[in-house]
Amino acid sequence: MDLDKKFYRIGDVAELLDLPQSTLRFWENNIPEVRPRRTQGGSRMYSPADIERLRIIKFLIKDKGLKVDAAREHLRKNRRAVEKTHEVIMRLQEVRRRLDSLLYALDYRPKTE
Repeated sequence: MDLDKKFYRIGDVAELLDLPQSTLRFWENNIPEVRPRRTQGGSRMYSPADIERLRIIKFLIKDKGLKVDAAREHLRKNRRAVEKTHEVIMRLQEVRRRLDSLLYALDYRPKTE
């Protein structure tokens, strides 16, 4: 997904990542990598880079099943490896979506036994 704005509000980010806003606030309090900018009124404003970090954190916590402390430590020790792994998985998921789309377009139905 292309992020074309400079900053996004917490509601937009929550919807984009399919997470509750409370989860984003919790991660902000417990994971140092999550530090959105604040407006003078106190609203959180997330940059595209912040959103990408949140995607990686979501991958570690939701997909890999790590606890917040373990995810934080994993990021601290292996940041580049985590980013690479996440990137590869995202690409594979996109390939899978495209293949599924092609199969649907061809009206393919697997054999049932």
